[in-house]
Amino acid sequence: MPTRRDILRRTTLSLAGTGICLTRSLSAAESPLIPAPRRSDGKDLIADPRSISMPSDRYFGWPTLTQTQKGELILVASGGREQHVCPFGRVDLFRSRDEGKNWTFARTIHDGPIDDRDAGIVETSKGTLLVTTFTSLAYVPQFKKALAQSEQGADGWSASRLQAWQAAHRRVEDGQHEQHLGTWMLRSTDNGTSWSTPYRVPLNSPHGPCQLASGALLYAGKSLWQTPTRVGVCISDDDGVTWNWLSDIPPRPGDSIDRYHELHAVQTKSGRVIVHIRNHNSANDRETLQTVSDDGGRSWTEPVAIGVWGLPSHLMNLADGRVLMTYGHRRSPLGIQARLSADDGDHWSDAMILYGQGKTSDLGYPSTVQLSSGEMLTAWYEVLPDEGPRSHIRSGRWMLPTPVV
Repeated sequence: MPTRRDILRRTTLSLAGTGICLTRSLSAAESPLIPAPRRSDGKDLIADPRSISMPSDRYFGWPTLTQTQKGELILVASGGREQHVCPFGRVDLFRSRDEGKNWTFARTIHDGPIDDRDAGIVETSKGTLLVTTFTSLAYVPQFKKALAQSEQGADGWSASRLQAWQAAHRRVEDGQHEQHLGTWMLRSTDNGTSWSTPYRVPLNSPHGPCQLASGALLYAGKSLWQTPTRVGVCISDDDGVTWNWLSDIPPRPGDSIDRYHELHAVQTKSGRVIVHIRNHNSANDRETLQTVSDDGGRSWTEPVAIGVWGLPSHLMNLADGRVLMTYGHRRSPLGIQARLSADDGDHWSDAMILYGQGKTSDLGYPSTVQLSSGEMLTAWYEVLPDEGPRSHIRSGRWMLPTPVV
């Protein structure tokens, strides 16, 4: 008699009313990206994506979406930017009280003296909101080059643009910028009305920590601006106030840990913790690697490629026990894709194209929630060349494939 896992591995996924049939699962040993299914009418699963960020003359990047216990949607992103790399980044928050139909204007909850990037958010089991970010000086080489060109009388930036970058850089005295580099967390115990002063945490990842069934919080990520680099997980037993390093994730033989980036974790219904890693080693370059822990994050399997070209991954549990991963796809079709696992990450479905109409590769970092109706809502950032170009926060609803056994 076949076991439950045997049945799950043979699961055929169908999307009611759209004509999609996903008939094959990828194992960790298989690497080719197989053709992604579409709706029978030829459209993406997200048929009506919309921009939720205003104003349209700003660049918003690297968002994370969460659903609170009260049913509100809260999204955080790096906002107020001029472009992908600049000195103006801050942490902005958007809120929807009607499951994503309408959104508030962005509220800035943190604006540090240097660039604030990659905002993550999670609501803990106690109702606390935790927001993560990291600071960067990646803009400095570009700024110094423009400054040198201006001093030499060469054509370059407009005077107003150079003046704005100079003013932003001068928020910190010369020689002190590096003191503000770090990986940070903000904490709110009143549903986001007020926020703590940012405090340092040992690592960073774009989408932040995850809640464990034990009540603890687990944060999978990478240490930044430190030598040597560490990739692993931290644990918090006090609702995110303090964090302690729990374990390192071992690299594959031949891999450099420095080329592992942008992790995200989820604990499945069985108790297994799955972590996805953005990989830039030559083997499986720009593919997602996966490692799992069956002891609460104290030890990890050797990372393996799961046959997914795309980055970075956001993981979440569905109401029916399956796990969903969503990720940016920065080659044709440019956009957002998703896959499902019914067996704790042992196998992943074929790719579902949620949105494949992107015009540039400057897009992605999706995250997803499941609404009370059962519909999914995915949010991401995307440069729209016809509008600036500037980057918008975009969102769209879609229907899940249902398992047939």
